[in-house]
Amino acid sequence: MKLKVTVNQIPYEVEVEVDDAPASLPPVYIGGGAGGSAPAAAAAPTGGSANAVTAPLAGSVRKILVEVGQSVKSGEVVAVLEAMKMETEITSPKAGTVAKILVDVGAAVQGGDPIIDID
Repeated sequence: MKLKVTVNQIPYEVEVEVDDAPASLPPVYIGGGAGGSAPAAAAAPTGGSANAVTAPLAGSVRKILVEVGQSVKSGEVVAVLEAMKMETEITSPKAGTVAKILVDVGAAVQGGDPIIDID
C-alpha cells in the first residue's frame, strides 16, 4: 500500500506492508502493581479494611487532615498526596468515623494503598 505523508510541509510517498490479521494487544492496567496479571478488583487493599480510603496514585503523603475518632462527611478532604510537585486532595468516599490512620506524613504510597480506615 502506498501512502502520501507530509512532514514539516514536505510531501513523501511511503510504501507500507499491511498484515491481514488484526493485531491483538494485551490489556493495559493503570495504577498499582508492577506489571503481571490484572489487579483483583474485589480484594481489599493490604493492611486496610474494606472501608479504607486508598491512594488514587503513587506519591508521598503531604498532609493528614483528620484524627482518629473524628467524624467525616462523604466527599470531605481527609489527606493530601504530593506527586511530581502537584498536590492531590484525597476525599472520604463515605460518611463515618476515622478508625485508624495507616500512614505517616512523608510516607511513600502506591496507587491503591490504604491511607485511612473509616467506620
